[in-house]
Amino acid sequence: MFRPSPSLARIKPSPTIAVTSLARELRRQGRDIIGLGAGEPDFDTPDHIKEAAIAAIRRGETKYTAVDGTPELKAAIAEKFRRENGLEFAPEEISVGAGGKQVIYNALLATVGPGDEVVIPAPYWVSYPDMVLLAGGEPRIVPCPAERGFKLTPEALEAAITRRTRWLILNSPSNPTGAAYRAEELAALAEVLRRHPHVWVLSDDIYEHLVYDGFRFATLLQVAPDLRERTLTVNGVSKAYAMTGWRIGYGAGPRELIRAMATLQSQSTTNPCSISQAAAVAALTGPQDFLAEWRERFRERRDLVVAMLSRAPGLSCPRPQGAFYVYPGCAGVIGRRTPSGRELRTSEDFVKYLLEEHGVAVVHGAAFGLDPHFRISYATAIDQLEEACRRIIRACEALD
Repeated sequence: MFRPSPSLARIKPSPTIAVTSLARELRRQGRDIIGLGAGEPDFDTPDHIKEAAIAAIRRGETKYTAVDGTPELKAAIAEKFRRENGLEFAPEEISVGAGGKQVIYNALLATVGPGDEVVIPAPYWVSYPDMVLLAGGEPRIVPCPAERGFKLTPEALEAAITRRTRWLILNSPSNPTGAAYRAEELAALAEVLRRHPHVWVLSDDIYEHLVYDGFRFATLLQVAPDLRERTLTVNGVSKAYAMTGWRIGYGAGPRELIRAMATLQSQSTTNPCSISQAAAVAALTGPQDFLAEWRERFRERRDLVVAMLSRAPGLSCPRPQGAFYVYPGCAGVIGRRTPSGRELRTSEDFVKYLLEEHGVAVVHGAAFGLDPHFRISYATAIDQLEEACRRIIRACEALD
């Protein structure tokens, strides 16, 4: 009889992947479903990146590479950090994995053990707590409600740190809220961290290029370079370059940590796909002008969704600074009844109602650690977004 390991028993499947899979299956059955659950740009990977991959295949670059990234890709990543962030990293301070998720997982598994705590502001990306649990640690969740802009304050950080704290995870712009930290907000958090030299920082910058309305992105090391020896800066090509399926993420940090992550990767997946690495070199070193066009299209979609959902009775929809998500509050629909008489007691009840009776797939707020909310990804065609929002408005209007 199958018996799961104690580690597996501590976690659950990814809710975002689950809702995307369910929407796909319902479509296969003939249902008219609009899926707004996946955090995946609907743009195609740019042609120059695809051509670089094809050229790599023709050159025969189909063998094993160095465990944590080719020299060419590490050089491209180092140049990206210099060009865009004013940060200097040597090749031995850079790790490349099969997506940003693997880089984060490697870092946590290489450093976290029983009794260790990891501070995670909520709402959070669904995988952070489960990766901490797999490593044997304990997530220390810090609620960051809408009235605080969904952001961690210095006071809340100070209160969350204990002698067992190993890491703080910061994600800016955020999945699921799109909230982004200004440089002065990061500097205030750094002041707290200076008082606690045992706490490391994992800065997840995967949505760096997706900021709007003149917002200036900053990463922690730009405002607090003295924290360099205990900061891992994580990024990747998935979101900015529409390369989710290519599976390339990277991190830069202290040599000792990068070596430990490479050792772990050498005994799990070994190197990321050689062809994807060649494509990532082209992404980071090639033309960047299309990013501004994509960013403008995302901004238009954001504004559409915020404007429409703000008209839905019972919902509130803050305007995010970045990423491609909105995180509406749905407290006003909790306790109401659907036309079939079912009471909506939780955000999960509400999103089930949207899917089953109105054909819109979104992700409930409990999955991200802060309720009552739900997440919408607006990384899809604008006509689909308009129709989805119309359905959500009708769904709210139909409640008793």
